[in-house]
Formats: sequence, structure tokens, C-alpha cells
Amino acid sequence: MATWLPVTKQKVGEQVVSGRTELLAVLKRAASESEFLARLAQNPHETLKEYYSLTTEERAALASGDIRKIESWVGKLEKELATWLWCRLSQEKW
Repeated sequence: MATWLPVTKQKVGEQVVSGRTELLAVLKRAASESEFLARLAQNPHETLKEYYSLTTEERAALASGDIRKIESWVGKLEKELATWLWCRLSQEKW
């Protein structure tokens, strides 16, 4: 089982890791780790705290399953990466 570590906003050379990278890291982890997906479903706001470099707006979009907003930031998502977002939308609770 792969272990995903949160991406932090630290300098990589002269560049700072972007919110896009962080968003994709969350979506990849949700698609590959059932335990993480379950924690997101139970309490997304608490689970996303470990990704502390996400903005409030990015956390809110992930927590609510706002596919349109997330795709406006990162581009069209592959089906696998949209796993968490479709799960969240089907829960009908936010």
C-alpha cells in the first residue's frame, strides 16, 4: 500500500509547491487509499488539516466535492482522480 505524504509549501529550488500539486496529491491519495477516503467521507475538514498549505477555498472545494471549481484550477480530471469528488457528491451531506 502506498503511503502519501502531504505536500508542503516549501521551497523546491526557487519554486514553491503549488496548490495545484497539493490538490492533486489529495485526490490521488483518496483514489488509492481506502482508509484515507473513509476519513475524508467521515470528516473532510479534519482530514484535510494535514494538508496545511491548501487555501481555505481549496479545502472547501475538496470538502464539498466541487468538481467544477477544482477542474478550473487543475484541468480536467481523469476518472480515477475524481473518485473522492463523486463519492462526496453522492453522500448528499456537506
